[in-house]
Amino acid sequence: MKKLHLLIFLVLPLFCLAQSTLKLKGKITSETKPLEWAEITISNLEGKIIEGTTSSQDGSFEINLKNGSYKIGISLLGFTDYENKISLEKDTDLGVMTLKENETKLVEVVIQSKKKTIEQKTDRLVYNFENNVTNVGGDALSAINSAPGVVVQNNMINILGKGTSRVMIDGRIIELTGEELNNFLKSISASDIKNIEIISNPPAKYEAEGTGGLINIIMKKGTRDSWKNTITASYDQNKYGIFTLRDNFFYNKNKFRLSASVNGKTGYMNIDEISKVYFEDGISNMSATTKMKNENLSGKLALDYDFSEKTTAGFQFINDRNNPDFQSDIVIDRYDTQNQLKNYTINKSYADRASGSLTYNAHLITKLDSLNRKLSFDVDYFNYNSKFDREFIANDYLADGTFVDVNQSGRNISNQDIHNWSFKADMEHPFQALNLSYGAKMSFTNSVSDLLYYNTISGTPELDPLQSNRFNYTENNQAFYVNGDKKINERWNFQVGLRLENTQTKGFSETLNQETVNNYLKLFPTVFASYKKNDNNTFTLNYGKRINRPRFDLLNPFRIYISSNSYSEGNPFLQPSFSDNFEFGYSYKEILRTTVFVNAITNGYGVLFTSNPETNTQIVTRDNYFKSLNYGIGETYSATFADWWTSENSLYFLGSKTEFIKDINATPSNSLEIDFSTNNTFVLGKNSKLQIDFSYTPPYESGLYKIGYTSSFDIGFKQDLLNKTMQIAFLANDIFNTSYLKDFTSVVNGMKQIYDQNNSNRFVRLSVIYNFGNKKINVKERAFGNQDEKKRAN
Repeated sequence: MKKLHLLIFLVLPLFCLAQSTLKLKGKITSETKPLEWAEITISNLEGKIIEGTTSSQDGSFEINLKNGSYKIGISLLGFTDYENKISLEKDTDLGVMTLKENETKLVEVVIQSKKKTIEQKTDRLVYNFENNVTNVGGDALSAINSAPGVVVQNNMINILGKGTSRVMIDGRIIELTGEELNNFLKSISASDIKNIEIISNPPAKYEAEGTGGLINIIMKKGTRDSWKNTITASYDQNKYGIFTLRDNFFYNKNKFRLSASVNGKTGYMNIDEISKVYFEDGISNMSATTKMKNENLSGKLALDYDFSEKTTAGFQFINDRNNPDFQSDIVIDRYDTQNQLKNYTINKSYADRASGSLTYNAHLITKLDSLNRKLSFDVDYFNYNSKFDREFIANDYLADGTFVDVNQSGRNISNQDIHNWSFKADMEHPFQALNLSYGAKMSFTNSVSDLLYYNTISGTPELDPLQSNRFNYTENNQAFYVNGDKKINERWNFQVGLRLENTQTKGFSETLNQETVNNYLKLFPTVFASYKKNDNNTFTLNYGKRINRPRFDLLNPFRIYISSNSYSEGNPFLQPSFSDNFEFGYSYKEILRTTVFVNAITNGYGVLFTSNPETNTQIVTRDNYFKSLNYGIGETYSATFADWWTSENSLYFLGSKTEFIKDINATPSNSLEIDFSTNNTFVLGKNSKLQIDFSYTPPYESGLYKIGYTSSFDIGFKQDLLNKTMQIAFLANDIFNTSYLKDFTSVVNGMKQIYDQNNSNRFVRLSVIYNFGNKKINVKERAFGNQDEKKRAN
């Protein structure tokens, strides 16, 4: 029976009734002559490109399409872009279409200036950030942080009011999360990104993983019959300095396309942390200063070859290596009830760290007929490994500085190795009645983590088996989805999807001889509706169910000690959480956008800062301890106050109601959260731009925690030189040093804890970018209908 189902799935497209095709043709000219190599794209009314071609030597073109309504776009370097709606019911000749020549002749800048910074689609928001000066010389992480409604803080990328988001590149999931994901994104140059898609409620085609939706980074593509190379050099100065050098190469000739990049970074950054615990017999105040090496080397290679007009095969390889060694000085001061210093502990530690990831992808895309039925296959392999060797010694002293004893001395040696294979097939299958897509995927993940703890107080390392562990974790997933969208008329559009995921997990701790098995079969429906009342007013409504699986490191029951009475540990019994997401949107002239949303989370998990008052022990752990209802409204306003001043502004009001589902001896509290940001670009001259950005979030309460205010004030400047082939940019980021996590407060077991973390967000950056190569032909985009495995490696 299984084989029969598979056979039906593979041959179904071949038995579908053929639909008649219609010819669309026309001729592209300037005011004086025909235009060759003009790029013609045909998209549906939601903006998805479904067909394209280029004009011949006499400016003519011809495309075969089925009947329906479309958008036609025409672009050519040095000319103003053309766009119009067409309704195709018979063979149609559009006649002669004349493109107007740009007066400035400034290739890339002219194209960018015509783009709207924010574009609202049926199921996503498209952020064209290329005119944002503060991103010049920056990386993908800083570009994501500048997107409307997205906040990057404490190694987490969040869509406001939704939660932690997963990140994709060109529709393929990055197999990392947390700090490792951020390090990877920092290796990608912002200048190589075309735009960023914010998918707060992803359709059924995408993985159901992640309560915070998806962020899709769309990379620039190489130009046809040409090559191009971009070199970027930048220097960041905070307390220490960081130097970055990137090189990106594109080659596109006939049927062959190649892109390659190499990125290197070296330097140091400073991290300051403060933690206060209010025990019954006094305050324990920990302050830590860490000098962390910021050393990264990464590279990417992508090859695509068109075997025919219908079939393309490709290969991608990404290699990322980090060596974030660090040295920490930790001081723990203990006070009595009269706030007099009793004693203190000094912990000095050095960690030799190394991590790396390898990603391989092979894909085949074939167009089955002229009606845009497309079948694609993907095979992916991902490997992530990390090594951590930390030596530390913690000495106790009396208040007057008298040495008492060694509190703890040890060495942690840990390794993590993750392997994942995934196999995926996707089918785009348009019918006369609706556009249908469906697909299936299988993934197999194995993670092995081990920790060896040596007690070194005696001077001779002694293995402590009670604090050592080996943890094996496997996760297999099988998924199938079907998605259909239907344009009822010029005003109404609907999309409905259903995704089925079957998951089997098993975790085994060799030291504890403890096995945890979890198997579940879940359905994840999605519904989208859009109504365009007229050219000025558009309404959208959507619903989707999501799952949030714990990262591998959170499942590992390791203990990492700061001192003998302060440690962090994982939880192998963590279960996934689920969320139901409702969202209503309204757009007025694509200038003012309103979003209203409700997000219900069940079986939520997170970090617990707890304490044991009997032993004055501070514990950081993870658990499924809450359910919550999150809601809010967001306003985004795009304004052009003058020819020389454009502004993007957003204001979000967020609320929540949290209930604890476990007895953790704490009381939930919630308050209104307000997030405001404004990004302003000023044209100072033909080749100069100034950017001034400001953001502010006042203090608020959410569930177990209270969070202090954050704000950031940034100034950027960009100067174009040598006919736009060179750019020099300057950025002063977080000038007042106020964007870090502060006053992160919780009260558990009657013990109040406050935590601050400052990761050197205040810095100045000088960047130089140089482009060379053939740029005479406009960029050609290719949309891939596939994505990679979504896993959680940290």
